[in-house]
Amino acid sequence: MKGKDYGPNDVRINKRIKIPSYSFTKIFSGFDDIGAVKALFGANTRKVLSGLKVKLYVGSWGYFWIDDEDFSLVCNLHYLKTGNKKYVYLDVIHELVHIKQHMNGKDLYDMDDGYVNTPTEIEAYKYAVKEARRIGMTKRQIVDYLKMEWLSDDDLKRLLKVTGVE
Repeated sequence: MKGKDYGPNDVRINKRIKIPSYSFTKIFSGFDDIGAVKALFGANTRKVLSGLKVKLYVGSWGYFWIDDEDFSLVCNLHYLKTGNKKYVYLDVIHELVHIKQHMNGKDLYDMDDGYVNTPTEIEAYKYAVKEARRIGMTKRQIVDYLKMEWLSDDDLKRLLKVTGVE
């Protein structure tokens, strides 16, 4: 893509939202200008994003995921409001990869080989890591981003390896 290199400082996240659901563009604006998002959806970027629903929940766990019934984006309201802006940005990019995977008929929930061995997760994390590098995150920042409380040390090492961080 030609022109300005857009990133997390070029998007806005509406933190005044309330439960339960909205269109993606009501909560997240500017993502249709992000090269990584345009690369996923091409000429249909605005259409896909405006048609994507976001469900909000209040809870003490989780960040983002794709609802396996209606393929909407589910996000933790607390994380959305208080999370590190770069992490939230990268999580949205990660989940948009899952939306594209779903559009291409891939099974997002085949976790028989474990979370960090799931092809759809590997692809989405590789894409997020590529975007993290593009926006100037250091290796240490990327490692910190990929640390999740549900990953064992071995799982984190595997994720770092398959995403090319280590």
